[in-house]
Amino acid sequence: MERTRTGLLGGTFNPVHRGHIRAAEEVRQRFGLSRILFIPSYIPPHKQTVDIASPEDRFAMVNLALRSHRGMEASPVEIEAREKSYSIITLNKLKAAQADASMFFIVGVDAFLEIMTWKSYRDVLEQCRFIVTSRPGFDLAKAREALPAEYAGMIGECSRTGPVGEDILARFRIYLLPIKALDISSTEIRRRVRAGESIRGMVPRPVEEYIRSHVLYQE
Repeated sequence: MERTRTGLLGGTFNPVHRGHIRAAEEVRQRFGLSRILFIPSYIPPHKQTVDIASPEDRFAMVNLALRSHRGMEASPVEIEAREKSYSIITLNKLKAAQADASMFFIVGVDAFLEIMTWKSYRDVLEQCRFIVTSRPGFDLAKAREALPAEYAGMIGECSRTGPVGEDILARFRIYLLPIKALDISSTEIRRRVRAGESIRGMVPRPVEEYIRSHVLYQE
């Protein structure tokens, strides 16, 4: 019997926006994932903590954003830990809770280029397959240069259309996936909020309302 396929999408989600959801939808369809867990970090180790909404606010916004999206849900695993978020620790917890699932770590190429700075990155690569997605302004092919040469044979490119074939899944563990990414960033959303500009269309309506009602990202 084929194992359940679960996607893991971690991030600050400060705030979650339509670009995150659009990318997740395409990945889920292309790889036949049963579900994708959005995992907001508690204290992100690679980011400054200035201008970051509380873990509770960020988790609440992810929950609101995903209510109408089948096969996607928010995971509190990192926020409940109340400590810095490292992928290897999160992965071990999720694998223990879902022993029957095949895990796919979903990450943008910009983040994957820094993978050698991750805690125990070799262990993460051993325990989980990676889907590396394109991002506006970044060259997806550069992902091949992010790891030592010994990993070269594990990296494969996916076609631009249709489901990813079983031949690709069997041959590789790191998949380079071009997607139709939306050019939206959390940084720009926060700037617009501070400037009193509209963020309509950049975030789901419930998230927009939450930001306004909780007075987030103001000076």
